[in-house]
Amino acid sequence: MKVTDPIADFLTRIRNAQKANHRIVEVPASNMKKRLTEILYEHGFIFRYKFEEEGPQGTIKIALKYDPVTKSPAIKGLTRVSKPGLRKYAGVGEMPRVLSGLGLAIVSTSKGVMTEKEAKRQNVGGEVLCYVY
Repeated sequence: MKVTDPIADFLTRIRNAQKANHRIVEVPASNMKKRLTEILYEHGFIFRYKFEEEGPQGTIKIALKYDPVTKSPAIKGLTRVSKPGLRKYAGVGEMPRVLSGLGLAIVSTSKGVMTEKEAKRQNVGGEVLCYVY
């Protein structure tokens, strides 16, 4: 099946797996999705991940993180910002802040995919891919 927006598909698979209380979700791999997964792991939104190089594309296995007491997911919201039909760009001065700095905005820049804080530190702007909180 051809997916027109692979990043939205990635975010939707994670969102749906959490709503169904799944522990692991499998996503078709790409370099962009691998970097998004690494950022989610670095900031504590997912428990663990594993890249598997099976077949032509490979897959990413993501172990989702839940609160041990309340069983609520660590990711409260995943929102796609820039869509194929309407791209959203932000310069260094107008980088978005998600929940007053408690969430993340993930940005695709000329220096790679990174969080908005890292983009400000490196003084680069780019396409705002998604919000995570």
